Amino acid sequence: MAGTAPAEPGNDDGGVERFPQLYGDSAYDVADESLLLLHDARRWSYSHRRLSGDCFPASPKSSRSTTVSSASTAATSLADFAPVTPTLQQRSRRDKEQLHAARQQRSARDRKPLASSTKSKRTRRFQSRSSPAAALAAVEPVHDQGLVRMTFTEQQRWITVQQKTFTKWLNTKLVARELEVKDLVQDLSDGVMLIHLLECLSNESLGRYASKPKLRVQRFENANLALNFIKSRGIQMTNIGAEDVVDGNRKIVLGLIWTLILRFTISDINEEGLSAKEGLLLWCQRKTACYDEVEVRDFSGSWNDGLAFCALLDIHRPDLIDFDALDKSDHRGNMQLAFDIAHEAIGIPRLLDVEDVCDVAKPDERSLMTYIAYWFHAFSQMEKVENAGRRVEKFVNNMQGAWEMQSAYERRMRELLKCVRVQVERWQQAKFEGTYADAKAQATEFAGYKRGQKRDWVAEKSDLATLLGNIKTKLGTYRLRPYDPPAELRLEVLEQDWATLTQTEMKRAQLINETIRDIKNALRKSFADKANDLAMALNTMQLAISGLDGDVEDQLHHVRRLSDNLAPLDRYLETIAAVDAKCQEANIEENDFTTYTYDELSYELGLVKSSVQKKLSFLENQMVARNMTNLTPIQLEEFESVFRHFDREETNSLQELEFSAALASLGLVFSEDEMHDYFLETSNGRDYVTFEQFIRFMVEATEDQNTAEQVFQSFREVADGKPYVTEMDLRHSLVPDEVIDRLVEMMPPHSGPDMSADRGRAQYDYISFMEKLINEADDGAARQCANGMA
Repeated sequence: MAGTAPAEPGNDDGGVERFPQLYGDSAYDVADESLLLLHDARRWSYSHRRLSGDCFPASPKSSRSTTVSSASTAATSLADFAPVTPTLQQRSRRDKEQLHAARQQRSARDRKPLASSTKSKRTRRFQSRSSPAAALAAVEPVHDQGLVRMTFTEQQRWITVQQKTFTKWLNTKLVARELEVKDLVQDLSDGVMLIHLLECLSNESLGRYASKPKLRVQRFENANLALNFIKSRGIQMTNIGAEDVVDGNRKIVLGLIWTLILRFTISDINEEGLSAKEGLLLWCQRKTACYDEVEVRDFSGSWNDGLAFCALLDIHRPDLIDFDALDKSDHRGNMQLAFDIAHEAIGIPRLLDVEDVCDVAKPDERSLMTYIAYWFHAFSQMEKVENAGRRVEKFVNNMQGAWEMQSAYERRMRELLKCVRVQVERWQQAKFEGTYADAKAQATEFAGYKRGQKRDWVAEKSDLATLLGNIKTKLGTYRLRPYDPPAELRLEVLEQDWATLTQTEMKRAQLINETIRDIKNALRKSFADKANDLAMALNTMQLAISGLDGDVEDQLHHVRRLSDNLAPLDRYLETIAAVDAKCQEANIEENDFTTYTYDELSYELGLVKSSVQKKLSFLENQMVARNMTNLTPIQLEEFESVFRHFDREETNSLQELEFSAALASLGLVFSEDEMHDYFLETSNGRDYVTFEQFIRFMVEATEDQNTAEQVFQSFREVADGKPYVTEMDLRHSLVPDEVIDRLVEMMPPHSGPDMSADRGRAQYDYISFMEKLINEADDGAARQCANGMA
């Protein structure tokens, strides 16, 4: 890694010029001899590094030397260049010229009035806050002015105390990373600990670096990275390079750490606009002013007896120490007590040991300032919290109403926003079950929301806008800063959420209406599909019944199959009834997909069932009639006609009263007991008589009589012996009207002599009618019967 080589000792601008931002013009107050000693020390340090091979050789292609030092560095103090070696024998001409120039500048300054004495306190306060560099420069290097006058032993003791204090300060910053520095100069030489320190102080990352450097060039890179970061924070450093850190220049390293302490620990201390050092001293003086035994004049000998520390504890935390009970002569005991309480009860780190302050006449100023700065920050934070509490109390007492209004606004706004957002999310996640009942329930709920909850929200929204206006008016009355609600609770946020609610509400209404329409259409189609299918099945069955032909047994078999299919049709009609109930629930009054209704289908199914039953009964009766070979067709027709007439419920069976009436219509009249016995015998003990049982009974009742003679005899009895019969005769004989109408249509009119009582009435020739119906086998008997009647 290439860079600019260290300047020649003869070209050194002098220790004072290296840190003008830290010491200002007061640095020129150093004695002339001190300045010369400084140059001698730098010259010796440079020569020593050249001999030990720590410097990079100059490039042969450039007249200027190169090194791994950084061009920008941080402020250090003049004490960093206190002599550590004997003065060299000779001084360069340039050194003498610089010394002469320094004296002239000091003489000219002494002749001018002090600027600070002519400026107002307000001007000084403004200047002290102008920049971090100004704050650092305001720390006067009185400590360093006295250092050049110390003996070598005193200097070494001072360095040891300062290094120990700075090491403890550094460890308090590195404790978060579980790191510890034992030898300040050695542990910082590779730049790793310095980078960790800067990251902890600034809460920033310095980027990539060699965490375990093994080569010298890697240590230089780490040191340059740290120094460049310090410069980027606005801390100016002159002629402090990476080689000073890597080579372990103790004075330079201590000065660098002191600069960081000033920048990150002391520079923010400000009392009445004074500089950091003056402000810290003024704070100590004010806090201890009420203690007669304590007089704080500086950051050195004023602290030897430990009473100043005890006074600071007593004024801030009287619960921790009893100042009046202290033994004022026990300096070490007082100091140790103060240090222990500060560390254990308040958390102030132990940067100093008792002997560092009590056992020396003039303790190290920097170490004391660093340690006391921790006290300042700790107690200032306590006072800050207490003052803040008092201000809050006063503000709350004066502005309780406004505060309550603000709290109410935020609470109500938060609740309203929550309700609106929950409602929007609920609608977005809402699902429909696909039933009209569910859709209707959601529609009812939505309508209830618009009538109730939304109106409450609209009123709340208006009230919140009014409340916010009242808060601003009240704060304006007291000339306080206008209330600015949190970003998430502003009216603009409510308006945005309200717009989202309105859009979601519109979509919700559309979705509900579409869902209800879809469900109604689905119900219409479902009913229509089922109704059309059932109607087609009924029509097909009706056509099958009407189209039966062929053998009776085949027809009977086919009709029985149709009868077996009636039960599934009944179940299918039940499903149609369920769909029809849903349609009625959905208030569906019209259906463009079908012309059938449930009532129509139910009626048509009943007709089909009746047709099947009638057809089945007819065919079964025909089978029975065909098996009754001892009956004539006329008899079978007559018996069947009578049976059907009295089978009013079309069950192909007769109850006891119906059976009695049927027998009476056929001329078989019995007593009540006889009729009951005949019924039980015929029905085999059941409560009805089938067609087959009825026919068998009639066969048994008529099997020993001549059929033709019986019919003629019956007509003769009805006609009361006349050769003709009238409707009145038939009615008097209790012949059913249907049979009378049928006989009237079939029997020819009578053209012979008649009775005078029957003149004017329709007369029918039953003799000719019977002659046409009997077969050839019975033709002779019929004619004989007819002749006898004539």
